[in-house]
Amino acid sequence: MTIPEGKKIYFASDNHLGAPDFKASLPREKKFVAWLDEIKKDAAAIFLLGDLFDFWFEYKTVVPKGFTRTLGKLAEIADSGIPIHYFVGNHDLWMNGYFEEELGIPVYHGPKDFISGSTSFFIGHGDGLGPHDKGYKRMKKVFKSPFFNWLFRWGHPDIGMRIAQYFSVKNKMISGDDDAKFLGEDNEWLAQYSKRKLEQQHRDYFVFGHRHLPLEIQLNERSKYVNLGDWIQYFTYGEFDGKTLELKTYSEGDA
Repeated sequence: MTIPEGKKIYFASDNHLGAPDFKASLPREKKFVAWLDEIKKDAAAIFLLGDLFDFWFEYKTVVPKGFTRTLGKLAEIADSGIPIHYFVGNHDLWMNGYFEEELGIPVYHGPKDFISGSTSFFIGHGDGLGPHDKGYKRMKKVFKSPFFNWLFRWGHPDIGMRIAQYFSVKNKMISGDDDAKFLGEDNEWLAQYSKRKLEQQHRDYFVFGHRHLPLEIQLNERSKYVNLGDWIQYFTYGEFDGKTLELKTYSEGDA
């Protein structure tokens, strides 16, 4: 990726639109769309690191109702020539062509390396990485299996969406009440995962979501782990100006 003079690369994650219900989600969605509308003025590229929706499942001819403002704004930005990259999260891992075909946005189902000038990035949502959380890893394999997807598609979308929303809210996966607590630099598992990846290859920045916490941890003199936080409580995002990646908090009119 090249960044023209005066342009920036932006990163955001974990909006969980639709949670816990439409009424509560709408103000957050409008705020996110306002941010997109502001950053499009100087964006060289936009990276969305998953869980944009609290639940997203693509049937052959049906996608979830709602999110018109967000989808329309993403389409407008992509059509203007600004690249948008999307990494699926644990709430929207069932993406299967809609973003690519309808919005022209590439979708990645795992972490990926990017280089901008002389700066290297390792980017992903962050779920299921590292040696921990074996229960979730087994569950994810089931959820991504062709049989599970075939079985789920046989149910009526209204029923499937209702069941998914119930379990998402019940397990507090949106708010991160159980997970969004700083564990200390030595215990942050995505930071530890990043350190192990550094043993194989240098990257200047490891950028993830999923933790719902805005975090910046220096891994060594040349490499940093950044977690983007969320758009539920923190409204934080990453901004790379060609030299430095910084976490910022959005208030309308500030981007």
